[in-house]
Amino acid sequence: MKRIFGMALGMALSVSASAVMAQTAASCPAGLDPVAQCYKGQDANGAFYWIAMPKQWNHTLIMHSHGGPRLSAITQESNIEDLQRFAVTVRQGYAWAGSTYRRPGYGVRMAAEDTENLRQIFVARFGQPARSILHGQSWGGNVAAKGIELYGKQYDGMVLTNGMLAGGSLNYLHRADLRAVYQYYCGNHPRPDEPQYPLWMGLPADSTLKSKDLAARVNECTGVALPAASRTAQQQRKLDDILGVIRIPERTLVSHLNWATFTFRDLVQRVLGGRNPFSNRGVVYHGSHDDAALNRGVQRFDADPQAVADLAQDSDMAGTLNVPAISLHAIDDPTALVEYESEYRNLLRQAGHGDKLVQVFSDEHDHSKLADAEYAAVFDSLSAWIGNGKKPTPDSIAADCVKQSQQFGGGCHIKTGFVPQSLFSRVNPRK
Repeated sequence: MKRIFGMALGMALSVSASAVMAQTAASCPAGLDPVAQCYKGQDANGAFYWIAMPKQWNHTLIMHSHGGPRLSAITQESNIEDLQRFAVTVRQGYAWAGSTYRRPGYGVRMAAEDTENLRQIFVARFGQPARSILHGQSWGGNVAAKGIELYGKQYDGMVLTNGMLAGGSLNYLHRADLRAVYQYYCGNHPRPDEPQYPLWMGLPADSTLKSKDLAARVNECTGVALPAASRTAQQQRKLDDILGVIRIPERTLVSHLNWATFTFRDLVQRVLGGRNPFSNRGVVYHGSHDDAALNRGVQRFDADPQAVADLAQDSDMAGTLNVPAISLHAIDDPTALVEYESEYRNLLRQAGHGDKLVQVFSDEHDHSKLADAEYAAVFDSLSAWIGNGKKPTPDSIAADCVKQSQQFGGGCHIKTGFVPQSLFSRVNPRK
């Protein structure tokens, strides 16, 4: 597996004239046409991209790493939603460029390389910007944090929003636990009369199960799609047990199971050659109506050491950060646990780079989209830090957000006193 990851990283990062010539001007999404000219294209590896160039450019480039990993086929339109989500940055005067990555599925180094390829395409077309900022959203936060370690000399700063910042080794532990705990209570993923497989596999390669089928099974067992008053007592008890142990919001149970099913299939079988990177041996589950019975009956599995090493090599960080960085995370993020931030903070501190990171937290309940005024404040605060060397504080970012809210929507929800707890205060510890 190291050979495969090494090949991906080692592919030439060259930009041909034809790659630039293949660009076409396009109407901007998100109503940006009055303030920007947009371009779309495809790089030599097959990744599609969008670029938004403000008509009054501040000569700073934002390279965007999107979340996921997305599993559907990539098209030219796949990352329009990313530009729409962060259109506020273009309105501020930042150039924006985002890649779909060359293929669907897991691969942090691959995604970081495709982001770097696009940066080179931008430079070849528009010239070297005065400053470049790497931005990662969700799983793209993992991509950006890894990318800044691989390509940090090309960047002046980094922004992370609702990032999965614990690295591949830790980001998915609660979802591996979810597969085991869900199956203990529901027993329908797989059903007893279906071919059995180890739960860490996600799904067999030839399975035809779809997301809608999985959602139906979850609802059958827990009634999660029903009003609480319409659930049976048995459904409610099972739902309470699952959520009590895994500690995720009810509204995201199905989506977390989707990742623990379809993303796990991609990660384990395509990337790791069928080997298991997850272990729940020795984990003591708690939070159910009968923890003793759960711990006696839950399926246990052991990680393959080489799979663990390969996943870490692809997507764990070393703690290297040589540029200023600001992370913004919703405290009640239902998808990327806010506790991931504590893992990244501690990693940087241990590596001697903790002074390069400022973390701010918002009292919001969404994952994919936070308030525009908050994004504007984070990017402008980082730009000022790069320019004058004065490190911002959560208080100064919150104050700037109030100013930004006069122009941009969403309000300001930053809670300056919040500090996230350890990941293992929420995820069941490993022994």
